[in-house]
Amino acid sequence: MDGDTESTGTFCWPVRVYFEDTDAGGVVYHANYLRFMERARTEWLRTLGFEQDDLRERFGVQFVVTAAHVDYRRAARFNEQLMVDVTVSEVGRASLGFRQQVHLANVLVCEAEIRVACVDVVNFKPRPLPQEIVAELNR
Repeated sequence: MDGDTESTGTFCWPVRVYFEDTDAGGVVYHANYLRFMERARTEWLRTLGFEQDDLRERFGVQFVVTAAHVDYRRAARFNEQLMVDVTVSEVGRASLGFRQQVHLANVLVCEAEIRVACVDVVNFKPRPLPQEIVAELNR
């Protein structure tokens, strides 16, 4: 299933909870929500026309998470179909801020504020966002 960008500018990506995502009680392990969010951000970037390896090879940059604030609201369980939302909340010179939510049907499971920095692939020092990405964000 492909992701969908709603009219609100929010990108949505479906995630099925696999057994490996859960603890012994069948509940999603807390750190795995960050994995789900990472996948959704990667798919969002892909819909803009950018692959992670392309950013490394063509532009010499990659994104690294520099901050994450997560609020857990409800447990998700094995085999549930979740929807992970991605909304760009801030565009900086060398960083992006995201508001992300994970839903089960229309129930909020968790939400997060994530900040990523654009860094040089060799020395990991901040680099300006590629103009091609900025242009897509401004469309």
